[in-house]
Amino acid sequence: MSYKLTIPEGYRPNLGVMETQLAIKVIKDTFERELAHNLNLTRVSAPIAVPADSGLNDTLNGVERPVSFDIPSAEVEEAQIVQSLAKWKRRALHDYGFVKGYGLYTDMNAIRRDEELDNLHSIYVDQWDWERIIGKEDRNLDFLEEMAGLAYDALLSTQKALCAAFPAAEPMDLPERLFTLTAQQLLDRYPHLPPNAREDAICEAHGAVLLTQIGKTLSDGSRHDGRAPDYDDWDINADILLWNPVLKRAYEISSMGVRVDAEAMDRQLRAAGCDDRRTLPFHADILANRLPLTVGGGIGQSRICMYLLRKAHIGEVQASIWPAGMVEKARLAGIFML
Repeated sequence: MSYKLTIPEGYRPNLGVMETQLAIKVIKDTFERELAHNLNLTRVSAPIAVPADSGLNDTLNGVERPVSFDIPSAEVEEAQIVQSLAKWKRRALHDYGFVKGYGLYTDMNAIRRDEELDNLHSIYVDQWDWERIIGKEDRNLDFLEEMAGLAYDALLSTQKALCAAFPAAEPMDLPERLFTLTAQQLLDRYPHLPPNAREDAICEAHGAVLLTQIGKTLSDGSRHDGRAPDYDDWDINADILLWNPVLKRAYEISSMGVRVDAEAMDRQLRAAGCDDRRTLPFHADILANRLPLTVGGGIGQSRICMYLLRKAHIGEVQASIWPAGMVEKARLAGIFML
């Protein structure tokens, strides 16, 4: 199996293995508390698997294979390990009786077996998945930018708490606010660069970036990146990107968006050639306006820990499965993978 491993020149972790474990708890406890406070969120329990015919699993870019299995005792022919909870959360808001201006968050644990393994990507994905009920008047980029700013404020507060508890944890040079632009504006700035290089350039220039309208078709006929057609509205979504000085590249910590309403669902299913999904229970409920309007996203738990602790590899903050050659090469370079 092929993999990509970047070893930063002269890399030495600021904290040892046991200190890292203690610091991870400080980061997770603090960020979770700050995020819930800033966005009016209540923690709920979430599934690790959903029935395949529910339409609740995230299809990501449409090519990733979910991990599937049967559950004879529950009369389920095919269940799938979740790839994210983007759709499940919206139904939960309805079923749990949440109201406008309030929402939920949960620990999302997923397996993405087709992930290409490198310093940032693991088959194991751990996120804070959050979702909040909004009004029709909130379906715009200004509101999404406000939500992203509140999530970013939680990151800044977490860094302060981490550095107070662990003085050896050198703080990142983060700006007070996110720099916001659309994917089209990013293309206009760097027309001769591919998407990843555009992200590197803008993040190095501004430190922390909110890149919006990820799935929308650009002026050159391309899309900056893939987006599933049935949860984010392609006109009102975003990624939070940071400059990572350890790896010297753009670093995504969150994908978020105002979710599709009936009109956007209809339009995007047609554009993506996914009309066969219309009869799935979740999709039918959206098209019939039976579920609330929402905004939500996922924020990488290991991604934030890796970033704030200045780690070179996500395997330094989470236990997963890696190629033996990657593990050995990393350890020789001082990268201890759990």
